[in-house]
This record gives sequence, C-alpha cells and structure tokens, in this order.
Amino acid sequence: MKTYAGIPQEYASPEKSKIILIPVPYDGTSTWGKGADKGPEAFLNASENMELYDIETESEVYKQGIYLADPITEDASPEAMVKAVHKQVKENIKRNKFVTMFGGEHSISIGSIRAFNEMFDDLTVLQIDAHADLRESYEGSKCNHACAVYEANQTTNLVQVGIRSMDAVEKTVMNEDNVFFAHDMAQDEYWADTAIEAMTENVYITFDLDAFDPSVLPATGTPEPGGLLWYETLDFLRRVFAEKNVVGFDIVELCPNSHSKPSDFAAAKLYYKMLSYKFEQEDADEEYAMSGLQEKSKKVNQEEDDYDE
Repeated sequence: MKTYAGIPQEYASPEKSKIILIPVPYDGTSTWGKGADKGPEAFLNASENMELYDIETESEVYKQGIYLADPITEDASPEAMVKAVHKQVKENIKRNKFVTMFGGEHSISIGSIRAFNEMFDDLTVLQIDAHADLRESYEGSKCNHACAVYEANQTTNLVQVGIRSMDAVEKTVMNEDNVFFAHDMAQDEYWADTAIEAMTENVYITFDLDAFDPSVLPATGTPEPGGLLWYETLDFLRRVFAEKNVVGFDIVELCPNSHSKPSDFAAAKLYYKMLSYKFEQEDADEEYAMSGLQEKSKKVNQEEDDYDE
C-alpha cells in the first residue's frame, strides 16, 4: 500500500493518523497552461525523495500520522467536482482529522472552503496567490478556477496575500482592507503584521503556487513575475501557524515539467513545512505538559522525603 512520502505503515493508517492528505488531480477549468491534474502525482513522487527531519522545527511531523487518501477523480463537471470535494473534506473534519488537500487547479478549493466554513465559526480564509480569483462566474460556471474565492469573499473573512493580477470587475467586490498587493508588500516591511491582525482565530489557508515568484517555482499554469520568495513565505506561514488556529489547508496549481523537477520538490517541501509548523506548537504544548508533570512528581517526591525525615 502506497503511503505519503513512503513513510512506514504504522504512521499511515486512516484510524491513527492525525493528518489526512487528499489528492485532487483535476484540471477541468484552467485556461492557459494545462497540467495541474498531473500535480498530485509529481508532488507525491518528490515527497518520497525528501528528508523527513525538519531542521527548522527540529521535528519529524510524519510521526503524527499522515494518511494518504484515495484521489478525488470526479470530473463530470466543475460543479460535480466541487460537490465531491466538499463531501469528503467535511466527512474527514467530522472525524477530527487535520485535513489537507493537494490539487489540481484552484477550483477544487471552493468545496473545501465551503466545508470548513460550515464546520468552524468565524473563519478566515487566507489566500496566498498571484491572482484575485474573485469573479462570480467565468466561462459559464461559478466553479471555475477564476472564481476560487468568490464565495469565500461573501461568506468568510477573506485575506488575500501576494496579489498582482486581476480583472477590473474583481475590484468591485474586493475588500481592499484585506488585500495585500505584491507591489505594496515589496515596500512595506510590516505587511505580515497587518495581514495577521486582519485574521480571526480560525484560519484556512489556500495556497496557489503561482504566489511564488517564477524564479522560485516556475512550473505553474499562470506564472506572474514579482512574486513571493521562499524564506519570506516560510517566515509568514510560521507566524500564522503560531499565532492563529490553522484548521486546514490546500495547495494547488502545480503543473509539472517533465524536464525539470525543482518545482515539484519545492511544492513537496512547502507541504511538509506547513505540517511541521502546525504541529510544532502542539509538540511544544505536550513537552510543556510533560515538564509540568515531571516537576509536580519531583515536588511530591521531595515532600514525601521531607515527611519521612
């Protein structure tokens, strides 16, 4: 049985794993570079060649348990795909799993965001992306990649980071107080502080890989110059995970290039980093609790020794 990153079966069972990874190899609505349906396979192949000790957090997050679910392959229509994603994500949230998803193009996020919004109060959707994706409909469908966060903008607290491409009509529905345009971010050293302040406690992250500058990750369907760099992105994400309750996330829009593997590996590393940040705090809390128990035990033993004397 195939496991995520080739981890041992003891860390990959659906019952014991805290984390579930749902691949969604779908590319039904993309309009320029095709190939996002090959993204999950390329991501999983790269993950098998990745070191599983994270130096930054000094952790091996796979030991929390990561279950690799069967891919969602519903492709009758964009609407059917959104419905299938919504159903599976919501079922796994109810099972108390930390649900993650790897696409596929960005329309798959509509169903996932809808499920999380139904299950968590006062949800913030943090969209890290080059494109606003705020069209109400596109090419005859409300479930198009260009509409990925339109519903989230209506029903959640949407915070958009890295935006540098949009249609004029999107500005008419955009909450500009919650939008961090790439050209402004380049001039504002405090943009991350302001973005985090704009978030509520519960946060769902949808990460479109074209948020990165093409120098970092070129293999995506609609690359845009002037994007995020690797370490500034990780610094921001680590703060979000530390300061907010990240309830789940998706990563989308990897369009693998058969002649070049760095983008696949960057996507694999990003996914593992995000998990490491999520469970870093949990590990710290458990360590603190154990330390407290040990101190309490020492105190009890000392009191008993004093009584015996």
